[in-house]
Amino acid sequence: MKIQMVDLKGQYQKIKEEIDNGIQDCIDNTAFINGPAVKEFQQDFEKYLNVKHVIPCANGTDALQIAMMALDLKPGDEVICPAFTYVATAEVIGLLGLKPVMVDVNEDTFDIDLNGLEKYLTSNTKAIVPVHLYGQSANMEKILEFAKKHNLFVIEDNAQAIGSDYTFSDGTVRKTGTIGDIGCTSFFPSKNLGCYGDGGALMTNDDELALKIRMIANHGQEKKYHHKVLGCNSRLDTIQAAVLKVKLQHLDEYSEARNRMADYYDENLAGISEIQTPKRAGNSTHVFHQYTLRVKNGKRDELQKYLAEKNIPSMIYYPLPLYKQEAFLQYVEEGFSLPVTEQLCEEVLSLPVHTEFNQEVLNVIVTEIKNYFN
Repeated sequence: MKIQMVDLKGQYQKIKEEIDNGIQDCIDNTAFINGPAVKEFQQDFEKYLNVKHVIPCANGTDALQIAMMALDLKPGDEVICPAFTYVATAEVIGLLGLKPVMVDVNEDTFDIDLNGLEKYLTSNTKAIVPVHLYGQSANMEKILEFAKKHNLFVIEDNAQAIGSDYTFSDGTVRKTGTIGDIGCTSFFPSKNLGCYGDGGALMTNDDELALKIRMIANHGQEKKYHHKVLGCNSRLDTIQAAVLKVKLQHLDEYSEARNRMADYYDENLAGISEIQTPKRAGNSTHVFHQYTLRVKNGKRDELQKYLAEKNIPSMIYYPLPLYKQEAFLQYVEEGFSLPVTEQLCEEVLSLPVHTEFNQEVLNVIVTEIKNYFN
């Protein structure tokens, strides 16, 4: 039995006819760039998210960069982001000559710590990038309140939580990625909604921002050969849009499958004192892009090694705080430390979770974890 972190082949086999037909249609029509499938997927995604504008682009990192360009952030401006996240969140901030200001996260839900927003706010702060890490929303209601009070932009990094619902205190429900000024996502193949190559998108309800985002992603032009702003070349290939158009129809089904796996893990690992299973926030649904344990008492690396010996894959997302990465040392003072982030980097371990698991595989994973701790 081969256990995988993500079974894209198994997923493909179930939707093979739809996928193959969509790709073949692109080839038959030779509509490889900005073909009909791009517009069709865009419209379907807007409807699914209940957002006015979806602007597809080449990848999730481009989406973050384009968002910051569209908000007219200038060199020297500070952008607050969590230190416990994938590099792309902070990487684009530095690439644009902005300053990434990294703050700590909550130890139970892994999202940005609201206390850090107040602590690291300065007169140069212009934006916040909350990351909906592992598949559930950050506390967007409080983040929006803080941003409004201090006149800050909010750019959601929603690469791991497409399909998640956030509920405000008044009962209003919004999809993650549609709550801030701009939402950004990735369609990397292993994402919950992934294509068969690179892809990404930006989401906004602001008409003027949408127009500017489209221009920036298309060489700064609104009309061909007339360039209003400096932009880039970032577009979603038609073949990838055809794949996404099919997979979008199954996204809620995929989320349900991931939740069934998570429920099984929760139930069967609950009795192990040295493991903390993922906490589910009360104001957000969880789509479990990753099922991430906290392994206590310094046993994380040993457990991972043991599982590998049993041919069970696992991953550490993420082993090093961003501010300890060589590329980001210039942005922090020597000795800078965020305690929760550093603790999580020593404890987190993500187990296999995807849409194609069967009970036998789950039993093997849980049994071996129990064997390790017994």
